[in-house]
Amino acid sequence: MKFILGQKKQMTQVFQDDGTVVPVTVIKAEPNTITAVKNTEKDGYLAVQMAWGNRKAKRVKMPQREALKDLNVTPKKLREFRVESIEGKERGQKVDVTVFEVGETVRVTGTSKGRGYAGVVKRHHFKGGPATHGHKDNLRAPGSIGATFPQHVMKGTRMAGRMGNERVTLTGLKVVKVVPEANELWISGAVPGAFNGFVMVSTKSMK
Repeated sequence: MKFILGQKKQMTQVFQDDGTVVPVTVIKAEPNTITAVKNTEKDGYLAVQMAWGNRKAKRVKMPQREALKDLNVTPKKLREFRVESIEGKERGQKVDVTVFEVGETVRVTGTSKGRGYAGVVKRHHFKGGPATHGHKDNLRAPGSIGATFPQHVMKGTRMAGRMGNERVTLTGLKVVKVVPEANELWISGAVPGAFNGFVMVSTKSMK
């Protein structure tokens, strides 16, 4: 299993040898540091903890700063990846984009753009009501939300509310290009999040 933490950058396109155009998202993935390797004997499961980015030490919480001071790492993000084997993974080891190969299938996890408070037409793709025949000013209304029984709004009813700003995972994406000198992964299609958003790239399902 391969994995890395990075930052979503711009989208662009790549012309393949047969002339087809592939839209790609550029992910900037500076070398990550393995900060912990967890095993079943001590922790009850197998996982590798990765550190990404650098921030001022005073902005890192004291317990985290003390745990990582021997590695000289003050990360912006720490994430764990569940693995089937920890063979070859050591604390302090660096991981960069060269672990990935062109053509590999990956999944990308990020936080989607926040859209604020949205109505049911935008949030849940409701059709809306008719514009005529006795209807006025309720074109985008949700319609009835109740029932004869049990006399209350059912839990999970699709209604207006906050849209976006959620963890989203896309699978089946392809690595189109690897640029080691710029620490960039070019991945087919769009990935979740805004420009400079934090993303996790993996070749296997993340638990």
